[in-house]
Amino acid sequence: MSKELRRRARQHIERGAVTDGYRADRETVLRILNEALATEIVCVLRYKRHYYMAAGIHAGAVAEEFLEHATEEQSHADRIAERITQLGGGPDPDPADLANRSHSEYVEGEGLLEMIRENLVAERIVIESYSEMIRYLGEDDPTTRRMLEEILANEEDHADDLRTLLETLGKDERERPEREG
Repeated sequence: MSKELRRRARQHIERGAVTDGYRADRETVLRILNEALATEIVCVLRYKRHYYMAAGIHAGAVAEEFLEHATEEQSHADRIAERITQLGGGPDPDPADLANRSHSEYVEGEGLLEMIRENLVAERIVIESYSEMIRYLGEDDPTTRRMLEEILANEEDHADDLRTLLETLGKDERERPEREG
């Protein structure tokens, strides 16, 4: 058996990590990974804008959360780009149609609550899209599936963080006494 594995490993070495045992449709996987890459880049840009635009009494803590999420989304983009390269593809961060390939939208948002809501909507979209990708990959590409599962867990944490922020700030807004005219 080991002799046969060594023989097969020597065939098509130009394919790098993609061996004859790779069962997924590589072109489809590359397409969905490039869509995921576009989505992560759009998320980085949205979180960065929200970080810079955060204003108000709670701006400091919320802005720091936005910055942390932006940094983690960039890490996701880097991991996805590396996997695309491992599969023999090319990462496509072309800004010309980035928004069209992204699953989430770039929404500026007015005020902290709206920014938090828009980021939470985007995280929920990403959670759904990664879950679909993971189901699609099944056992055909376990490495990509595991990477997406790890990213998915982080996205779920982001959604939970944002839900908590939304609840906390929403409650503060409701409890704030109205100003007398």
